[in-house]
Amino acid sequence: MINNISERGRFITLEGTEGVGKSTNMAFIENWIRDKGIELVVTREPGGTELGEKLRALLLDAKETAMCADTELLLMFAARAQHLQQLIIPALEAGKWVLCDRFTDATYAYQGGGRGIDMQRIAELEQWVQGDLRPDITLILDMPVEEGLKRAGQRSAPDRFELEKQDFFRKVRQAYLDRAAANPQRYRVIDASPGIEQVQSSIETVLESL
Repeated sequence: MINNISERGRFITLEGTEGVGKSTNMAFIENWIRDKGIELVVTREPGGTELGEKLRALLLDAKETAMCADTELLLMFAARAQHLQQLIIPALEAGKWVLCDRFTDATYAYQGGGRGIDMQRIAELEQWVQGDLRPDITLILDMPVEEGLKRAGQRSAPDRFELEKQDFFRKVRQAYLDRAAANPQRYRVIDASPGIEQVQSSIETVLESL
């Protein structure tokens, strides 16, 4: 684990339900940070490492309908443990910034809110795998579930999560908003409904604070 937090890089995560524009805004954030001359590592969860990407393929496989919620949760943290040790922690220790598409907040939202797994069980796994490491800032792109799913439906074939019903995603969204309300120092909720220019202007304001 990182010993001297004052010397490490910044850890930024981007979260949100389906169709909120994470991919587009990940690219915007990446370009904004690189334009400042900051050395940046861009990654994603689940994934980020060779092993993590294999677990990602399994977790998102629409044919894996028999996967139970506990298996899903443990696979998420297995991928995260590898991700942290192999990529994220070494990058932060080297003074690099890390931008990650989803992190542990997604587990609280999807497996906690969506699947109904007890939040304390997730918190115990979080502490075991991460110790005290948390993102410096987490941006949550937010919009009504119906609008997000409509946007997501215009993309490629749905993965195992995207096949869930609207009520699942309403619970996911609410879990994100609850976490943001409980810790406003770390979270920034960005309204993703307006035009992309307005959304990215809001993101830029947050980035400038770093």
